[in-house]
Amino acid sequence: MTVRTRFAPSPTGFLHIGGARTALFSWAFAKKHAGQFILRIEDTDVARSTPEAVQAILDGMHWLGLDYDEGPFYQMQRMDRYKQVIQTMLDAGSAYYCYSSKEELDALREQQMANKQKPRYDGKWRPEAGKVLPDVPQDIQPAIRFKNPQAGVVVWDDLVKGRIEIANAELDDLIIARADGTPTYNFCVVVDDSDMGITQVIRGDDHVNNTPRQINMLMALAAIDANIKVPQYAHLSMILGSDGQKLSKRHGAVSVMQYDDDGYLPEAVLNYLARLGWSHGDDEIFSMQQFAEWFDLDHITPSAAQFNTEKLNWINAHYIKQADNAYLVADITKRLAKLNIAVSDQPNLSSVIDLYKERINTLNELAANIAYFYQKPVIDEVASEKHLTADIKPVIASLVESLQSIDWQAELIHQAINDVVTQYQLKFPKVAMPLRVMLTGIAQSPSIDQVMALLGKDEVLARIKSAMN
Repeated sequence: MTVRTRFAPSPTGFLHIGGARTALFSWAFAKKHAGQFILRIEDTDVARSTPEAVQAILDGMHWLGLDYDEGPFYQMQRMDRYKQVIQTMLDAGSAYYCYSSKEELDALREQQMANKQKPRYDGKWRPEAGKVLPDVPQDIQPAIRFKNPQAGVVVWDDLVKGRIEIANAELDDLIIARADGTPTYNFCVVVDDSDMGITQVIRGDDHVNNTPRQINMLMALAAIDANIKVPQYAHLSMILGSDGQKLSKRHGAVSVMQYDDDGYLPEAVLNYLARLGWSHGDDEIFSMQQFAEWFDLDHITPSAAQFNTEKLNWINAHYIKQADNAYLVADITKRLAKLNIAVSDQPNLSSVIDLYKERINTLNELAANIAYFYQKPVIDEVASEKHLTADIKPVIASLVESLQSIDWQAELIHQAINDVVTQYQLKFPKVAMPLRVMLTGIAQSPSIDQVMALLGKDEVLARIKSAMN
């Protein structure tokens, strides 16, 4: 049987990090088994679903490079199919009309809660052999309920959590079509998974309570059509923040596209997500091709994973170091443009990036750190007070005289600084630090001779002159 997995987000918000991990694991399982990965948009919640959220999901999938073999399919475009299946179930006796009004159901729920009972439908309109149903009211549009088995248990061997058993007595007859005729979430999922031939459902463990209901409906459909099979299920544990609390915006529970905005590479985000609750020995860094080859569900931990921004930054820094400079030049040019900084031919941006790419964690850091090459820096007041002292100015003036007459190469610039250091019997940082402040605005930078070589003689001398005045 061909493996077919699916990612089925609801477009009620952006694609967040938990959804992206679910999509990644479903994608990898399909790739590992030479199967198909399907994207399905579950947009039946009309009040909360938006076109913007749909686009955010598609953009996030595209940015991550999670290519799908089929889709995107939209549930709202499948309404006729759902109604057809509901009629089939009504005809087979596995679904029935329920005329209980909202007021009746609310009163029933209140009474059950007052009696400290689990709120559930009382089966008033459930047809049974020998049971006489009430007269059909004329003023109520009926909902349609699934006739859930009342005895026995629902059992499945979860591919992550192990064997799970739920007694049917714990489940009531859920509504599969509302009074206005619109089908409900659990029913649509069942029809979709059945029609699309899904073999493994990999999803978050917030769906565990839905699974026994869906299995029972699939078995009811299989009794009508022997070709219908119940898929295997794998429920992924939730992702917690580094403090063990539910993931929130301060932990990283933001749109996947926010990671792009914040300067992360998609390869780094994918690599990090792959290790979030799954492992392959001690391997930390690997390509998506390797991940697809290695991936299995046996090595997914059933306990909650913890999101760690420091670890993500470490992985991102690795991928930036390995990244092709042509890619980085294009990316950083755009990021500098957002800071209203235009990149000129000199200094060469690729060379500037080489100077910094080993020192930063994100592309935003890279852009911010190299901005001074393309615009006059604002000198930090604290750094100026500390390093641009009256006694250092004669030293810098002597250095300027030497710099004016040398070929502009890092080695010769370094030698000129050394000569002045020796002449005034100073330590190298005593001269290098003021130079950094004058040229970059701050007291930290890569080797000052390399910075000066890239800035160019005219620019260096102009900035020193401006800072000395």
